[in-house]
Amino acid sequence: MNKKLKKLITNLGFQILVAMLIGIGVGAAMGKDANIFAPLGSIFIQLIKMLVIPLVTVSIIAGASSLGATKKAGKVGVSTVLYFLLTTAVAVSLGIMLGEVFQPGIGLDAEAVKNAFPPEDYTGAAATPGFWDIMIGMIPANPIESLVSGNILQIIFFGLFLGIAISTLPDQKKKPIVNGLNYITEAFIWMIKMVMYTAPIGVFGLIANATGTFGFDLLKMVFNLVWVNLIGVAILLLVLYPLTLKLFSNLSVRKFFSKMTKPQIVAFSTASSMATLPVNMEVCEDELGVSKQTSSFVLPLGATINMTGNALYYALVAIFFAQMFEQPLGAPQYIAIILTATVGSIGQAGVPGPTLLVVAVLVAAKIPLEGLPLLYALDRIFDMVRTSVNITGDAACAVIVDRFNK
Repeated sequence: MNKKLKKLITNLGFQILVAMLIGIGVGAAMGKDANIFAPLGSIFIQLIKMLVIPLVTVSIIAGASSLGATKKAGKVGVSTVLYFLLTTAVAVSLGIMLGEVFQPGIGLDAEAVKNAFPPEDYTGAAATPGFWDIMIGMIPANPIESLVSGNILQIIFFGLFLGIAISTLPDQKKKPIVNGLNYITEAFIWMIKMVMYTAPIGVFGLIANATGTFGFDLLKMVFNLVWVNLIGVAILLLVLYPLTLKLFSNLSVRKFFSKMTKPQIVAFSTASSMATLPVNMEVCEDELGVSKQTSSFVLPLGATINMTGNALYYALVAIFFAQMFEQPLGAPQYIAIILTATVGSIGQAGVPGPTLLVVAVLVAAKIPLEGLPLLYALDRIFDMVRTSVNITGDAACAVIVDRFNK
Protein backbone atom coordinates (compact mmCIF):
# COMPACT_ATOMS: atom_id res chain seq x y z
CA MET A 1 0.00 0.00 0.00
CA ASN A 2 1.21 3.51 -0.82
CA LYS A 3 2.76 5.13 2.28
CA LYS A 4 0.80 8.36 1.86
CA LEU A 5 -2.45 6.45 1.52
CA LYS A 6 -1.64 4.33 4.58
CA LYS A 7 -0.83 7.47 6.58
CA LEU A 8 -4.13 9.03 5.51
CA ILE A 9 -6.17 5.95 6.43
CA THR A 10 -4.57 5.70 9.88
CA ASN A 11 -5.10 9.43 10.56
CA LEU A 12 -7.72 9.86 13.30
CA GLY A 13 -9.10 13.06 11.82
CA PHE A 14 -9.65 11.28 8.50
CA GLN A 15 -11.31 8.34 10.25
CA ILE A 16 -13.70 10.70 12.10
CA LEU A 17 -14.54 12.48 8.85
CA VAL A 18 -15.26 9.16 7.13
CA ALA A 19 -17.35 8.04 10.13
CA MET A 20 -19.35 11.27 9.90
CA LEU A 21 -20.00 10.76 6.18
CA ILE A 22 -21.04 7.13 6.71
CA GLY A 23 -23.26 8.25 9.60
CA ILE A 24 -24.92 10.84 7.34
CA GLY A 25 -25.56 8.17 4.69
CA VAL A 26 -26.91 5.62 7.18
CA GLY A 27 -29.08 8.24 8.89
CA ALA A 28 -30.51 9.45 5.59
CA ALA A 29 -31.25 5.87 4.50
CA MET A 30 -32.72 4.58 7.78
CA GLY A 31 -34.48 7.71 9.01
CA LYS A 32 -35.57 7.56 12.65
CA ASP A 33 -34.67 3.87 12.81
CA ALA A 34 -31.03 5.01 12.94
CA ASN A 35 -31.55 5.68 16.66
CA ILE A 36 -30.41 2.09 17.26
CA PHE A 37 -26.86 3.49 16.89
CA ALA A 38 -27.38 6.16 19.60
CA PRO A 39 -25.79 4.02 22.39
CA LEU A 40 -22.45 4.18 20.51
CA GLY A 41 -22.51 7.96 20.99
CA SER A 42 -23.53 7.53 24.65
CA ILE A 43 -20.51 5.34 25.39
CA PHE A 44 -18.15 7.85 23.79
CA ILE A 45 -19.68 10.75 25.74
CA GLN A 46 -19.37 8.78 28.99
CA LEU A 47 -15.67 8.12 28.34
CA ILE A 48 -15.11 11.84 27.74
CA LYS A 49 -16.94 12.75 30.96
CA MET A 50 -14.78 10.28 32.88
CA LEU A 51 -11.64 12.30 32.12
CA VAL A 52 -12.85 15.90 32.33
CA ILE A 53 -12.83 16.58 36.09
CA PRO A 54 -9.47 14.94 36.97
CA LEU A 55 -7.80 16.39 33.86
CA VAL A 56 -8.96 19.95 34.56
CA THR A 57 -7.96 19.63 38.22
CA VAL A 58 -4.42 18.42 37.56
CA SER A 59 -3.79 20.79 34.63
CA ILE A 60 -4.95 23.85 36.61
CA ILE A 61 -2.72 22.98 39.58
CA ALA A 62 0.25 22.22 37.30
CA GLY A 63 -0.25 25.40 35.29
CA ALA A 64 -0.58 27.65 38.34
CA SER A 65 2.45 26.07 40.05
CA SER A 66 4.58 26.65 36.94
CA LEU A 67 3.72 30.35 37.07
CA GLY A 68 5.91 30.67 40.13
CA ALA A 69 8.67 31.74 37.74
CA THR A 70 6.73 34.93 37.03
CA LYS A 71 7.35 36.08 40.59
CA LYS A 72 11.09 35.99 39.96
CA ALA A 73 10.70 37.55 36.55
CA GLY A 74 9.06 40.60 38.14
CA LYS A 75 7.62 43.11 35.72
CA VAL A 76 8.08 40.86 32.69
CA GLY A 77 6.14 38.02 34.29
CA VAL A 78 3.30 40.16 35.60
CA SER A 79 2.82 42.03 32.31
CA THR A 80 2.96 38.77 30.32
CA VAL A 81 0.33 36.97 32.38
CA LEU A 82 -1.84 40.10 32.51
CA TYR A 83 -1.74 40.45 28.70
CA PHE A 84 -2.66 36.80 28.19
CA LEU A 85 -5.53 36.91 30.67
CA LEU A 86 -6.95 40.18 29.33
CA THR A 87 -6.84 39.13 25.66
CA THR A 88 -8.33 35.75 26.59
CA ALA A 89 -11.16 37.46 28.49
CA VAL A 90 -11.80 39.68 25.45
CA ALA A 91 -11.90 36.58 23.21
CA VAL A 92 -14.41 34.84 25.50
CA SER A 93 -16.62 37.93 25.60
CA LEU A 94 -16.37 38.19 21.80
CA GLY A 95 -17.42 34.54 21.43
CA ILE A 96 -20.48 35.12 23.61
CA MET A 97 -21.39 38.30 21.72
CA LEU A 98 -21.06 36.69 18.28
CA GLY A 99 -23.08 33.69 19.42
CA GLU A 100 -25.89 35.93 20.64
CA VAL A 101 -25.80 38.15 17.54
CA PHE A 102 -25.66 35.45 14.83
CA GLN A 103 -27.42 32.69 16.85
CA PRO A 104 -25.89 29.72 14.97
CA GLY A 105 -27.64 27.18 17.22
CA ILE A 106 -31.23 28.32 16.62
CA GLY A 107 -33.49 26.60 14.12
CA LEU A 108 -34.49 23.17 15.46
CA ASP A 109 -37.25 22.01 17.77
CA ALA A 110 -35.71 21.66 21.24
CA GLU A 111 -37.77 18.64 22.29
CA ALA A 112 -36.80 16.80 19.12
CA VAL A 113 -33.14 17.66 19.74
CA LYS A 114 -33.31 16.27 23.28
CA ASN A 115 -34.97 13.08 22.07
CA ALA A 116 -32.38 12.62 19.32
CA PHE A 117 -29.37 12.71 21.62
CA PRO A 118 -28.41 10.35 24.44
CA PRO A 119 -30.33 10.97 27.70
CA GLU A 120 -29.11 13.87 29.81
CA ASP A 121 -30.41 16.02 32.62
CA TYR A 122 -32.03 19.04 30.98
CA THR A 123 -32.79 21.07 34.06
CA GLY A 124 -32.79 24.54 32.49
CA ALA A 125 -31.36 27.61 34.19
CA ALA A 126 -31.70 27.82 37.94
CA ALA A 127 -33.01 30.88 39.72
CA THR A 128 -30.57 33.75 39.21
CA PRO A 129 -28.55 34.40 42.40
CA GLY A 130 -27.06 37.75 43.34
CA PHE A 131 -23.47 38.88 42.72
CA TRP A 132 -22.19 37.91 46.18
CA ASP A 133 -23.96 34.54 45.99
CA ILE A 134 -22.04 33.86 42.77
CA MET A 135 -18.72 34.94 44.32
CA ILE A 136 -19.25 32.88 47.48
CA GLY A 137 -20.40 29.92 45.40
CA MET A 138 -17.03 29.84 43.63
CA ILE A 139 -15.26 29.04 46.93
CA PRO A 140 -15.56 25.36 47.86
CA ALA A 141 -16.48 24.53 51.45
CA ASN A 142 -15.19 21.04 50.70
CA PRO A 143 -12.87 20.65 47.67
CA ILE A 144 -13.39 16.87 47.65
CA GLU A 145 -17.15 17.38 47.38
CA SER A 146 -16.52 19.82 44.49
CA LEU A 147 -14.55 17.11 42.69
CA VAL A 148 -17.28 14.52 43.26
CA SER A 149 -20.09 16.84 42.16
CA GLY A 150 -18.10 18.23 39.22
CA ASN A 151 -18.34 21.90 40.24
CA ILE A 152 -15.85 23.29 37.70
CA LEU A 153 -15.64 26.85 39.05
CA GLN A 154 -14.88 25.62 42.57
CA ILE A 155 -12.31 23.17 41.20
CA ILE A 156 -10.59 25.98 39.26
CA PHE A 157 -10.57 28.27 42.32
CA PHE A 158 -9.05 25.60 44.58
CA GLY A 159 -6.64 24.41 41.86
CA LEU A 160 -5.33 27.92 41.28
CA PHE A 161 -4.96 28.52 45.02
CA LEU A 162 -3.09 25.23 45.53
CA GLY A 163 -0.94 25.74 42.44
CA ILE A 164 0.11 29.22 43.53
CA ALA A 165 0.91 27.83 46.99
CA ILE A 166 3.13 25.16 45.41
CA SER A 167 4.88 27.84 43.32
CA THR A 168 6.01 29.62 46.53
CA LEU A 169 7.87 26.56 47.84
CA PRO A 170 11.67 26.37 47.60
CA ASP A 171 12.85 24.78 44.36
CA GLN A 172 14.02 21.54 45.99
CA LYS A 173 10.53 21.00 47.41
CA LYS A 174 8.56 22.38 44.48
CA LYS A 175 10.32 20.52 41.67
CA PRO A 176 9.24 16.96 42.63
CA ILE A 177 5.61 18.09 43.01
CA VAL A 178 5.55 19.93 39.66
CA ASN A 179 7.27 16.98 37.96
CA GLY A 180 4.72 14.60 39.50
CA LEU A 181 1.82 16.75 38.25
CA ASN A 182 3.36 16.86 34.78
CA TYR A 183 3.75 13.06 34.77
CA ILE A 184 0.08 12.66 35.74
CA THR A 185 -0.86 15.08 32.93
CA GLU A 186 1.12 12.92 30.49
CA ALA A 187 -0.81 9.88 31.70
CA PHE A 188 -4.08 11.72 31.09
CA ILE A 189 -2.92 12.62 27.59
CA TRP A 190 -2.35 8.91 26.95
CA MET A 191 -5.87 8.15 28.25
CA ILE A 192 -7.32 10.85 25.99
CA LYS A 193 -5.57 9.28 23.00
CA MET A 194 -7.04 5.88 23.90
CA VAL A 195 -10.54 7.34 24.26
CA MET A 196 -10.18 9.15 20.94
CA TYR A 197 -9.63 5.82 19.20
CA THR A 198 -13.34 5.24 19.88
CA ALA A 199 -14.25 8.66 18.44
CA PRO A 200 -15.05 7.44 14.90
CA ILE A 201 -17.52 4.89 16.32
CA GLY A 202 -19.10 7.45 18.66
CA VAL A 203 -19.33 10.10 15.95
CA PHE A 204 -20.90 7.57 13.55
CA GLY A 205 -23.56 6.64 16.11
CA LEU A 206 -24.43 10.20 16.94
CA ILE A 207 -24.42 11.54 13.36
CA ALA A 208 -26.50 8.61 12.08
CA ASN A 209 -29.05 9.21 14.83
CA ALA A 210 -29.08 13.00 14.35
CA THR A 211 -29.29 12.83 10.55
CA GLY A 212 -32.08 10.26 10.72
CA THR A 213 -34.05 12.57 12.99
CA PHE A 214 -33.34 16.00 11.47
CA GLY A 215 -32.10 15.35 7.95
CA PHE A 216 -29.41 17.86 7.02
CA ASP A 217 -30.70 20.80 9.08
CA LEU A 218 -28.45 19.97 12.02
CA LEU A 219 -25.33 19.78 9.85
CA LYS A 220 -26.13 23.19 8.38
CA MET A 221 -26.13 24.58 11.91
CA VAL A 222 -22.65 23.13 12.54
CA PHE A 223 -21.34 24.89 9.44
CA ASN A 224 -22.97 28.09 10.69
CA LEU A 225 -20.78 27.70 13.77
CA VAL A 226 -17.69 27.44 11.52
CA TRP A 227 -18.22 30.76 9.74
CA VAL A 228 -19.22 32.60 12.94
CA ASN A 229 -15.99 31.31 14.53
CA LEU A 230 -14.02 32.61 11.54
CA ILE A 231 -15.58 36.06 12.02
CA GLY A 232 -14.35 36.02 15.63
CA VAL A 233 -10.86 34.92 14.55
CA ALA A 234 -10.74 37.77 12.01
CA ILE A 235 -11.66 40.30 14.71
CA LEU A 236 -8.90 39.00 17.00
CA LEU A 237 -6.27 39.03 14.25
CA LEU A 238 -7.28 42.25 12.49
CA VAL A 239 -8.53 44.35 15.41
CA LEU A 240 -7.43 43.16 18.89
CA TYR A 241 -3.77 42.34 18.26
CA PRO A 242 -3.10 45.30 15.91
CA LEU A 243 -4.72 47.61 18.49
CA THR A 244 -2.53 46.35 21.35
CA LEU A 245 0.58 46.61 19.14
CA LYS A 246 -0.35 50.14 18.10
CA LEU A 247 -0.97 51.26 21.68
CA PHE A 248 1.83 49.49 23.53
CA SER A 249 4.72 48.97 21.09
CA ASN A 250 6.83 50.88 18.57
CA LEU A 251 6.61 48.13 15.94
CA SER A 252 4.71 48.63 12.70
CA VAL A 253 1.58 46.44 12.57
CA ARG A 254 2.25 45.77 8.88
CA LYS A 255 5.79 44.58 9.60
CA PHE A 256 4.58 42.39 12.45
CA PHE A 257 2.06 40.51 10.33
CA SER A 258 4.36 40.23 7.31
CA LYS A 259 7.00 38.53 9.48
CA MET A 260 4.46 36.33 11.28
CA THR A 261 3.39 34.56 8.08
CA LYS A 262 5.94 31.76 8.57
CA PRO A 263 5.00 30.74 12.15
CA GLN A 264 1.30 31.12 11.31
CA ILE A 265 1.65 28.64 8.44
CA VAL A 266 3.49 26.20 10.73
CA ALA A 267 0.82 26.64 13.41
CA PHE A 268 -1.99 26.12 10.92
CA SER A 269 -0.45 22.98 9.46
CA THR A 270 0.60 21.37 12.77
CA ALA A 271 -2.21 22.71 15.02
CA SER A 272 0.40 22.79 17.80
CA SER A 273 1.69 25.81 19.71
CA MET A 274 4.59 23.72 21.03
CA ALA A 275 5.62 22.55 17.56
CA THR A 276 5.52 26.18 16.35
CA LEU A 277 7.55 27.48 19.32
CA PRO A 278 11.05 27.23 17.77
CA VAL A 279 9.89 29.01 14.57
CA ASN A 280 8.05 31.68 16.58
CA MET A 281 11.15 32.32 18.74
CA GLU A 282 13.37 32.58 15.66
CA VAL A 283 11.06 35.12 13.96
CA CYS A 284 10.58 37.20 17.12
CA GLU A 285 14.32 37.40 17.83
CA ASP A 286 15.76 37.72 14.31
CA GLU A 287 13.04 39.63 12.46
CA LEU A 288 10.95 41.46 15.07
CA GLY A 289 13.85 42.57 17.27
CA VAL A 290 12.68 40.92 20.50
CA SER A 291 15.49 40.21 22.95
CA LYS A 292 16.36 36.58 23.59
CA GLN A 293 15.74 37.09 27.32
CA THR A 294 12.15 38.19 26.69
CA SER A 295 11.32 35.67 23.96
CA SER A 296 12.72 32.74 25.93
CA PHE A 297 10.37 33.61 28.78
CA VAL A 298 7.21 34.91 27.08
CA LEU A 299 6.88 32.48 24.16
CA PRO A 300 7.22 29.14 26.04
CA LEU A 301 4.85 30.48 28.70
CA GLY A 302 2.43 31.61 25.99
CA ALA A 303 2.55 28.21 24.29
CA THR A 304 1.34 26.77 27.60
CA ILE A 305 -1.19 29.25 28.95
CA ASN A 306 -2.17 31.60 26.10
CA MET A 307 -5.17 30.00 24.42
CA THR A 308 -7.05 33.04 23.08
CA GLY A 309 -8.28 31.23 19.98
CA ASN A 310 -9.46 28.32 22.12
CA ALA A 311 -11.28 30.65 24.51
CA LEU A 312 -13.20 32.25 21.63
CA TYR A 313 -14.18 28.78 20.40
CA TYR A 314 -15.20 27.49 23.86
CA ALA A 315 -17.51 30.45 24.50
CA LEU A 316 -19.05 30.24 21.04
CA VAL A 317 -19.65 26.48 21.37
CA ALA A 318 -21.31 27.01 24.77
CA ILE A 319 -23.71 29.56 23.29
CA PHE A 320 -24.28 27.30 20.25
CA PHE A 321 -25.36 24.31 22.34
CA ALA A 322 -27.39 26.44 24.76
CA GLN A 323 -29.34 27.72 21.75
CA MET A 324 -29.65 24.28 20.18
CA PHE A 325 -31.10 22.76 23.37
CA GLU A 326 -33.06 25.96 24.17
CA GLN A 327 -31.19 26.15 27.46
CA PRO A 328 -31.81 29.57 29.09
CA LEU A 329 -28.64 31.41 30.11
CA GLY A 330 -28.62 33.90 32.96
CA ALA A 331 -25.86 35.89 34.66
CA PRO A 332 -24.47 32.84 36.57
CA GLN A 333 -24.13 30.87 33.32
CA TYR A 334 -22.42 33.73 31.47
CA ILE A 335 -20.04 34.28 34.40
CA ALA A 336 -19.31 30.55 34.49
CA ILE A 337 -18.51 30.53 30.75
CA ILE A 338 -16.23 33.59 31.02
CA LEU A 339 -14.35 32.42 34.13
CA THR A 340 -13.97 28.79 33.09
CA ALA A 341 -12.82 29.58 29.55
CA THR A 342 -10.45 32.36 30.69
CA VAL A 343 -8.87 30.87 33.79
CA GLY A 344 -9.14 27.31 32.50
CA SER A 345 -6.73 28.11 29.68
CA ILE A 346 -3.89 28.01 32.24
CA GLY A 347 -2.19 24.66 31.93
CA GLN A 348 -3.75 23.77 28.59
CA ALA A 349 -1.15 21.75 26.72
CA GLY A 350 -0.07 23.33 23.42
CA VAL A 351 -0.57 20.12 21.47
CA PRO A 352 -3.10 19.28 18.75
CA GLY A 353 -6.24 17.30 19.38
CA PRO A 354 -9.76 17.66 20.75
CA THR A 355 -9.76 20.01 23.71
CA LEU A 356 -11.63 18.74 26.74
CA LEU A 357 -11.75 22.19 28.32
CA VAL A 358 -14.79 22.92 26.15
CA VAL A 359 -16.51 20.14 28.12
CA ALA A 360 -15.54 21.89 31.35
CA VAL A 361 -17.09 25.13 30.08
CA LEU A 362 -20.34 23.35 29.21
CA VAL A 363 -20.42 21.59 32.59
CA ALA A 364 -19.78 24.85 34.45
CA ALA A 365 -22.68 26.57 32.66
CA LYS A 366 -24.95 23.49 33.02
CA ILE A 367 -25.29 23.12 29.24
CA PRO A 368 -25.87 19.57 27.87
CA LEU A 369 -22.78 17.84 26.47
CA GLU A 370 -24.60 15.38 24.29
CA GLY A 371 -24.19 17.14 20.94
CA LEU A 372 -20.43 17.61 21.35
CA PRO A 373 -19.34 14.80 18.98
CA LEU A 374 -21.03 16.74 16.18
CA LEU A 375 -18.00 19.03 16.25
CA TYR A 376 -15.29 16.36 16.32
CA ALA A 377 -15.34 15.77 12.58
CA LEU A 378 -14.40 19.43 12.10
CA ASP A 379 -12.18 19.68 15.18
CA ARG A 380 -8.96 19.65 13.17
CA ILE A 381 -10.13 22.70 11.19
CA PHE A 382 -11.10 24.54 14.38
CA ASP A 383 -7.79 23.48 15.98
CA MET A 384 -5.61 24.76 13.12
CA VAL A 385 -7.38 28.12 13.09
CA ARG A 386 -7.28 28.69 16.86
CA THR A 387 -3.61 27.65 17.09
CA SER A 388 -2.72 30.30 14.49
CA VAL A 389 -4.48 32.87 16.67
CA ASN A 390 -2.73 31.65 19.83
CA ILE A 391 0.83 31.91 18.50
CA THR A 392 0.12 35.35 16.99
CA GLY A 393 -0.94 36.49 20.46
CA ASP A 394 2.26 35.00 21.93
CA ALA A 395 4.39 37.01 19.50
CA ALA A 396 2.41 40.23 20.02
CA CYS A 397 2.86 39.85 23.77
CA ALA A 398 6.61 39.28 23.37
CA VAL A 399 6.94 42.47 21.28
CA ILE A 400 4.97 44.55 23.79
CA VAL A 401 6.65 43.14 26.91
CA ASP A 402 10.10 43.58 25.37
CA ARG A 403 9.40 47.24 24.67
CA PHE A 404 8.40 47.86 28.31
CA ASN A 405 11.31 45.78 29.60
CA LYS A 406 13.79 47.88 27.64
